[in-house]
Amino acid sequence: MKKIVSLYGTPSDIFNRLNEKAVEYAAGRGLEYRWVPMQPFSNDAAVEALKGADAGIIDVEVYGRDIFTRINDSVKILVRYGVGFDAVNLKDATDAGVAVARTTAANAEGVAEMAFTMIMAAKRQLMRNRDCVNTGNWVRNVGGEMLGKKVGILGFGAIGRKVAKLFSGFDCEILAYDPFLTEEACAAAGARKADLEELFRESDAVTVHVPYTKENHHLVNAERIGMMKEDAVLVCTARGNLVDEDALADALKAGKILGAGLDVFAKEPLPADSPLIGLDNVILTPHVSSQTWESLWNIYARAIDIAADYLEGKDISRDLLNADVLK
Repeated sequence: MKKIVSLYGTPSDIFNRLNEKAVEYAAGRGLEYRWVPMQPFSNDAAVEALKGADAGIIDVEVYGRDIFTRINDSVKILVRYGVGFDAVNLKDATDAGVAVARTTAANAEGVAEMAFTMIMAAKRQLMRNRDCVNTGNWVRNVGGEMLGKKVGILGFGAIGRKVAKLFSGFDCEILAYDPFLTEEACAAAGARKADLEELFRESDAVTVHVPYTKENHHLVNAERIGMMKEDAVLVCTARGNLVDEDALADALKAGKILGAGLDVFAKEPLPADSPLIGLDNVILTPHVSSQTWESLWNIYARAIDIAADYLEGKDISRDLLNADVLK
């Protein structure tokens, strides 16, 4: 029986339960499943855990030549738990003959719901109004509604489309920025394709769902934040460094936008001296958008299926990140 090793997750009740379920699920796909949580992560520990395995499930740590060249005698594929893959050197993986895939759309519902929640909470100034209760100083803050408003979605993939669907029930107009989709494809999903300037100027809420690349670094910068309406809110549940955190903090302090919500940061954990900490008009969460039982299990099942399909010679082009490895 071929072997798959998961390096994702930390020992806890929920991850113990998920991995127990994963053992049974993997067996149904003809794989022996083993969980080796990485605490702390190191290249040597990862290589040791993957020794003799045919496939692996990996987290957000950096994977480069030092790892790939030491595991490629047995490992044929690594599946990124989630969708972000900026820490994986795909060229090194290809050179070593190791396929790298990601669990496309497996956590879309969880992330979309978090973006929706943050937008609604920021518009209603939930943080400030909670502080009113905590301090006993009942100076109530007047928020805004989203019914019939405009929602700007940066990145109109699986998660962006889920966000659009959630807001369709609010009769919202959806503006989508995605250079890889046609106007017709956006329209078919209930959105109107827009450029960045129009999206930032017109939207009552902007939510970010693009992958991080060097080209996307600080895609949401001071100039674009400055285009937003004063009663608009900004949310990012995608990746850190897509948003210029200093520029966002300045805008929030100056009241140039109503509020924001961030689940991801340039450096995680968020440093204690971050200018965002302590602001009463920003919601900060510790990279938990996909941390629901449903999304977590969907990702486990999808990762196991991708690995099993690849090892069986089936097509995984939808999820494969380094197609050149097939050559």
